Amino acid sequence: MKETLKPGIRYEHKLIVPPSKTVPALYPESEEFLAMPEVFATGFLVGFLEWACIKAVNPHLDWPKEQTVGTHISVSHEAATPPGLEVTATVELIAVEGRRLVFAVEAHDGVDLISKGQHERRVIDKAKFAARVDQKRTDRAPLMRGPFRSPQ
Repeated sequence: MKETLKPGIRYEHKLIVPPSKTVPALYPESEEFLAMPEVFATGFLVGFLEWACIKAVNPHLDWPKEQTVGTHISVSHEAATPPGLEVTATVELIAVEGRRLVFAVEAHDGVDLISKGQHERRVIDKAKFAARVDQKRTDRAPLMRGPFRSPQ
């Protein structure tokens, strides 16, 4: 982590909502999701807010060796956004506690404030993190069944 990784870092990120980021596209294998309105899905909104936070801090890390992973999110989803509208996420790093990063986040679709809250991320060493994930996969492989079974 660079010395510049300090509270006060702000970033604005924009996205024109495509049909592929709407509720029916979130889990196309779900008949319930397929029957829902074609508006920006909360799951994709969360990912969009995470993306903005990642973009905010990457210049202050030894990227790509150091990266961040999401550890907590507490946000509202206050208004529906149809495809074609531009969503703007505004994020601010409000706390740095060791490797824990806390952000204030919000998103607006040009008409309404659609989201507001906080997001936390943790700075990781990508190689060490990947090694732990691989070990977990190896340790659990005999117990895994179905479509998520590890490749043999």
